[in-house]
Amino acid sequence: MSNMRIANRYAEAFITSAEELNVLKNVSDDFTLLQRVVNESKELRQFLKSPIIRNEKKQQVFEAIFGKTVQPLTLRLLILLTEKGREDILLKIIEAFFRLQDEKLGIVNVHVKSAAELSAQQKIQLQQRFEAYSKKKVRIDVNLNPKLIGGFIAHIGDTMFDGSVKRQLELLRKRFTEESSAI
Repeated sequence: MSNMRIANRYAEAFITSAEELNVLKNVSDDFTLLQRVVNESKELRQFLKSPIIRNEKKQQVFEAIFGKTVQPLTLRLLILLTEKGREDILLKIIEAFFRLQDEKLGIVNVHVKSAAELSAQQKIQLQQRFEAYSKKKVRIDVNLNPKLIGGFIAHIGDTMFDGSVKRQLELLRKRFTEESSAI
């Protein structure tokens, strides 16, 4: 079974447990913390992947680092992952958790690449348009791409919206070519 399928199963079970215990918001905060800590620490990532370090030692480290800062449910998940030898997919479980949580809350992520920094008003307008398009609440992530001449490219799932100047020029060239061949 692929690691993504395994991660999805753990995330689904964890969300269900968190909802039953009414701690979904708290464990979401825990996962944000875990994701940040693991991403910022190369040593911790290597520790998680190491087959040489015994499971008991990994459990002790999890308890020492996170025991007082995360929900008991989150700590139990970390211990379970070490018991099952799955601690190396922790980040994939966290990603799957956030994706499933967004689905439950009706939130869709829009990734925007822009030639220039967007103003607050432009971000609001983009958000409103994508919410009208998707019929869901939208979370926008904007990144600058200096390779774009102007405009933006947005991705919602597998759908791409190309509002770049390059694309507009391509469409204009195509229209002129079609009109000139019709004459």
